[in-house]
Amino acid sequence: MNAKLPTRSGGQILIDQLKIQGVDRIFTVPGESFLDALDALHDADTIDTVVCRQEGGVTYMADADGKMTGRPGIAFVTRGPGATNASAGVHVAFQDSTPMILFVGGLDRRDKDREGFQEIDFPAFFGPIAKWAARIDDARRIPEYVARAFRVATAGRPGPVVLEIPEDMLTDEVETADRPAIPPIAQPPCAGAVGAMIDLLKDAVSPVAIVGGADWSPKAGHYFAEFATRVGLPVAASFRRQDAVVNDCPVYAGQLGYGPNPKLQQRIRDADLILAIGTRLGESTTEGYTLVTPDHPGQTLVHVHPDPNELGHVYHADLPICADMAEFAEMVADWLDDDLVPFSLGHEAHAEWLEWSTPQPRDGVVMDLGPCVAAMREALPANTIICNGAGNFSGWWHRYWHYGPQPTQLAPTSGTMGYGLPAAVAAALRFKDRPVVCVAGDGDFLMNGQELAVAAARGADLLVILVDNGGYGTIRMHQERDYPDRISATQLTNPDFVTLAQSFGGWGKRVESTDAFEPALKDAMGRSGIRLLHLITDINVITNSKMLKG
Repeated sequence: MNAKLPTRSGGQILIDQLKIQGVDRIFTVPGESFLDALDALHDADTIDTVVCRQEGGVTYMADADGKMTGRPGIAFVTRGPGATNASAGVHVAFQDSTPMILFVGGLDRRDKDREGFQEIDFPAFFGPIAKWAARIDDARRIPEYVARAFRVATAGRPGPVVLEIPEDMLTDEVETADRPAIPPIAQPPCAGAVGAMIDLLKDAVSPVAIVGGADWSPKAGHYFAEFATRVGLPVAASFRRQDAVVNDCPVYAGQLGYGPNPKLQQRIRDADLILAIGTRLGESTTEGYTLVTPDHPGQTLVHVHPDPNELGHVYHADLPICADMAEFAEMVADWLDDDLVPFSLGHEAHAEWLEWSTPQPRDGVVMDLGPCVAAMREALPANTIICNGAGNFSGWWHRYWHYGPQPTQLAPTSGTMGYGLPAAVAAALRFKDRPVVCVAGDGDFLMNGQELAVAAARGADLLVILVDNGGYGTIRMHQERDYPDRISATQLTNPDFVTLAQSFGGWGKRVESTDAFEPALKDAMGRSGIRLLHLITDINVITNSKMLKG
């Protein structure tokens, strides 16, 4: 006999489902289109509501939170401009394989298809950049849609889900049953397939692994590093996945992407066996699908991924393995085979990376970022979280910073600007006992600099290293290469960033030379709250691509 269910508003039902699914934090810019959900949050003591200043910051923070926890980052925005602003972070989550759920307040159902105020067909708009995009028209079905959203966002290759929640639907008073929490799906690896991979390793002369990506976790990193160290297998991190294994792992070989070690690139080209573990082998990791080609003639490819739809999607895999990353890594770590003779390649590759990641002072460079990163390595612990957006400035940290266990790198593989500061705010709220550093360029920082207001409101501790060359450095570099002596639209006029930090209640210091950086960093580390070091660099130095190549 069914017991009578309580009557609740759609907004209350929605928030109840988030509590059931274990949500402890949401990010939002409030809108009148979801007031009933906001009202339900008023009494939701287990959910921390982080109020942001722009919807792009909302979804960047939600993406960062999803990366750090492995659970969907939750975002709420309003219709029209709110949703379109938020789309940038949805795209990041899609390309980065990050679990996220975005709720978009929608128009009243009775006004659908009239091009009412701020109306957009959200399932159509978000469809190409989300795993699933839908509209909830019946409040009774909210538990069904939310449960499905959590499953879709986390299963296989994780990614973003977008649910439109019409304003009048949220105020409907209905009876409906809650759905239980969605447990994670772990696809165990096939022992036969893992055995086949081990056999390929036994026959290989120059194997290499490329790791990091969908479903990667600290557990996966720990066990795979244990396996790779035992067999002497060089481990390269895919683009902006440098915390996939701790960088002091004795077989860690460095990162792929922009500005990698040429010796690592040659090692990939010379490999007779490539183990792609978790990575999609995307454009950035493979230098436009040339470092490892989709058909990779003369090389054997083992591709391990949690989503069967990814296997064979672009790359022909000689041995495809569909498996949960942690389950796979644990199985190979426990695999014993006396006939598998350890390689010396891993230790050789690690030595090459150590040499590559050790900065040397450069004559004639007033502000040399390499020694600045080295000074940061001395002053900050291994569990420091480094957050950055896009720009030439990031290459110095990609090359010279030594990343600890995941999560210690929050950086978008999609190459979006403006990501670093919102990610740093999310990290400072999630890990209050760990140092958090936002590394940003001047153009990059001002795309979401307003989120310093969130850090100030929440009393967050974070350090901003702001690299200012007065221009869009990456575009300037390409411009000088393709259109020499015809500089156009890449110069920037900037504010006084130290004063800007102070206006948010923070502390700042202008740094104009390499020698001045270390004492300024020490000063910053002795303080709390918002701290900003404004590094003045030369546009002619930072746009010289040779700085990161040799």
